[in-house]
Amino acid sequence: MTPAERTRFVDALRALLGASHVLTDAQDCAPYLTDWRKRYCGQALAVVLPGDTAQVSEVVQLCALHSVRIVPQGGNTGLVGGATPDASGEQLVLSTRRLQRIRAIDAAGGSLIAEAGCVLAAVQQAAADVGKLFPLSLAAEGSCTIGGNLSTNAGGTAVLRYGNARDLCLGLEVVTPQGEVIDALNTLRKNNTGYSLRDLYIGAEGTLGIITAAALKLFPQPAAQITALAAVRDMAAAINLLDLAQARLGCGLTGFELMSAHSLQLVQQHFPQQTLPFALPSPWCVLLETSDAEGEMQGRARLEGLLAAALEAGLVVDAAVAQSLAQSRALWQLRESIPLAQAQEGLNIKHDIGVPLSQMAAFVESTAELVQQAIPGARLVVFGHLGDGNLHYNVQAPLGADPARFLRAHEATCNRIVFDAAAACGGTFSAEHGIGQLKRDELARYGDAVAVAQMRAIKQALDPQNLMNPGKVLPDRPGA
Repeated sequence: MTPAERTRFVDALRALLGASHVLTDAQDCAPYLTDWRKRYCGQALAVVLPGDTAQVSEVVQLCALHSVRIVPQGGNTGLVGGATPDASGEQLVLSTRRLQRIRAIDAAGGSLIAEAGCVLAAVQQAAADVGKLFPLSLAAEGSCTIGGNLSTNAGGTAVLRYGNARDLCLGLEVVTPQGEVIDALNTLRKNNTGYSLRDLYIGAEGTLGIITAAALKLFPQPAAQITALAAVRDMAAAINLLDLAQARLGCGLTGFELMSAHSLQLVQQHFPQQTLPFALPSPWCVLLETSDAEGEMQGRARLEGLLAAALEAGLVVDAAVAQSLAQSRALWQLRESIPLAQAQEGLNIKHDIGVPLSQMAAFVESTAELVQQAIPGARLVVFGHLGDGNLHYNVQAPLGADPARFLRAHEATCNRIVFDAAAACGGTFSAEHGIGQLKRDELARYGDAVAVAQMRAIKQALDPQNLMNPGKVLPDRPGA
């Protein structure tokens, strides 16, 4: 695009959206050009903030006309660089932040329609205001958006009971790469009318179209939620505790988070105001949460009975049950502060692996040995959603080492060790964070060749100009 063409294109954007919603100044654009982990920093032709679906459609049509590529962006909290433009300065960042309306709530029908730029916490609150629960819960819920949650098929801490973002979505409104609008915001539980386009766009990371609104499932608010922290003997004991908890609590078990002792020590080091209810007597802790439909007394009795049985069986070494909402929040804060503590400690090698529970203990033990052999002194910061087989198997630089240099020197080797080990167990290198640009080559390495070819065919069919988030999930086509 020549300078004159660029000027005309930006002027056309301003005519569509208003000058204040088309950002070109370097300082104004800066927050949209770097990912949350500060691993990727790109440039953009402009950053646009449309105010409704019609404006998104008009912007996309203009981009299609001028062959301008689009990077959709929600809260910009992703961990794989999926919402960051490249360095060319020729891509347009389309932020959904102004799409913030809750369009409808049907408490009786258990549904809510939210625009893509709604912050997750705002959707949770809108549901709570009508006595309902929207159960998707993430550490970034105060800044991540529904559009981003669906585009990455976010997981979070309640997957064990309620499923991923995909399972919480009834219908979508999507702007296609041609600027057309798919209006499939139905709230029906049953609607068997052809291909499930909803499932195609969820998890596509903006490479097939732009989600502008979603119909979401709501659930009854539990009468009580009770939280406990338990120190377990070892990883095998944690898995056996999960089995026991599911047998005793059934669908009342809504959270089961694993945290290594080292990850909790890192939190205490950087956030000394956060305290544990007991000294760490073992290398692993589990955070459990149960939701009870009857009330706090019954829920507490069930959880305490579970822990008593686990102590008697030798699975649990020590345990503490939160006695108040404040104590429960403090326990969850420990878990949610682990990524923040890692960021304070310095750049690290992040992994988001999924492994069958039957293989988890062997995976953790054998992979730790391999990492230590390859990188003596490396610190393993392991935590995550053990209830659904998803661990954040992160590797921190040895004490005293330069984190940035460590990342450059060892990331490729460490990734190969961890990803190969996960694949050997029948697992995955990406459980919930998505592919973005960080892991797109891993998809070619570990993905089924036929499945990857089908993904390319879908991309070609729906986005023949390769306008939508190019270079993410699948590498650019040759010559594109």
